[in-house]
Amino acid sequence: MSVDLHLHSSISDGSESPADIVELAVAAGLSAIALTDHDILDGIPQARAAAETHDLVFISGVELSVDWKGAAMHMLMYFLEPGSGPLQDRLVAVREGRAIRNVAIIAALQSHGVDVTMEEVAAVAGKGSMGRPHIARVLIDKGIVGSMSEAFDQWLATGRPGYVSRVRLDAFEAIDLARQSGAVPVIAHPHTLALGADEYAGAFTDLTAAGLGGIEAYYTEYSQDLREHLAGICGDLGIAATGGSDFHGTYKPDIKVGIGLGDLLVPDDSIQQLVAQASR
Repeated sequence: MSVDLHLHSSISDGSESPADIVELAVAAGLSAIALTDHDILDGIPQARAAAETHDLVFISGVELSVDWKGAAMHMLMYFLEPGSGPLQDRLVAVREGRAIRNVAIIAALQSHGVDVTMEEVAAVAGKGSMGRPHIARVLIDKGIVGSMSEAFDQWLATGRPGYVSRVRLDAFEAIDLARQSGAVPVIAHPHTLALGADEYAGAFTDLTAAGLGGIEAYYTEYSQDLREHLAGICGDLGIAATGGSDFHGTYKPDIKVGIGLGDLLVPDDSIQQLVAQASR
């Protein structure tokens, strides 16, 4: 059986509730999932309760954007539980920084004549952690752009008129806080760093020495050869080779739970590898 360890719900920037994601995972025949909303753990209790009714292995988690030498690196923190803790407490400040950024993004868009308001974006985000996908959804709904990709390419991606950077935890600090909190830090979709081969090798080695527990080798957008290559690197480093679809529901409509774009299969021994990393 396979697993999916990278899923986003309506608690952050996905369209489906945590409980509905569990139902999708069961329908896909998965043996385990992890909920990894951005910067927030509020969906964990609902997802865990739903998973227990199906005998589905559930791992709590969160996805963070951290700083790596001036670039944004995403990390998935597995086994991070709701409540107080070194990393959990820092998430409050991270979300506050995200909120400040949202205001600045909307102001930047308005300064370029884009008709969008905070109230409109808040209505789309609901009770979730508001982010750029919600702003993009408003732009789509108002006919300003035709798709999520167009919203980012034209307005919201790095270097575009509506892009605003935000303060991030340093990668090494994030790893340290995760380990202090009983979590296993894993690099998500490492291609987004856009490094050269030697730079990737150096980053993986340095971060593993600092406590990194894995790399997301089995990712939706990767070829099978790249997945196997990254899994081999994980084996050489003695860390977990994990994977997931990066499901966001209607915000990434082509990506499905468990199978990504259709050819994704994350081995269920990823769970055992993560558990082993938790005791490092």
